[in-house]
Amino acid sequence: MHTADPADHPKDPSMIDPRVMDPAGEIVPHAHVDEEEMDQIVAVLDAMRRWRTVERRMSEASRKYMKLGETDMRALRYLIAAQRHDRLATPSDLARHLGVSTASVTKMLDRLAAHDHIRRLPHPEDRRSTAIEVTEQTQRVARESVGRSHAGRFHAAAALSPDEREVVIRFLDALCATEPPPQQ
Repeated sequence: MHTADPADHPKDPSMIDPRVMDPAGEIVPHAHVDEEEMDQIVAVLDAMRRWRTVERRMSEASRKYMKLGETDMRALRYLIAAQRHDRLATPSDLARHLGVSTASVTKMLDRLAAHDHIRRLPHPEDRRSTAIEVTEQTQRVARESVGRSHAGRFHAAAALSPDEREVVIRFLDALCATEPPPQQ
């Protein structure tokens, strides 16, 4: 079991350590957690913070390299995945996936088409609809930029034992379950 040495990763403890952030335990009850366990929990939180920072940088670098915004990149990832599964994607599908209006998708597709990232094609089964496909050039650039970072994540997960992967899956699923419901 890995125990992080706080000296290995400088951090602002007030951002992640409940002993500093919430000393009375009003938000994060922690009186029952001994110091060694607390240090290890804080090390996990710090590792998550570092990962989010690295992930943001990688995502930003890919977007800058491709000269796209975050929603544009999400759209392209969705469209590329649909193509790889031999599934036609429509503007309505994209709007549902992104959680935006079809009008917003139309503007985004205009922008992506103007920069030769996508092509609009007549839908083979529905004359009222349009099918969208990502150009070969954009697929290649996305594979080179986003694919490299995904390969690194894959190798990190592959280096774990099956039992370790199960622990990570349970942990990440538990984190997902803590997300508050969307505000309406």
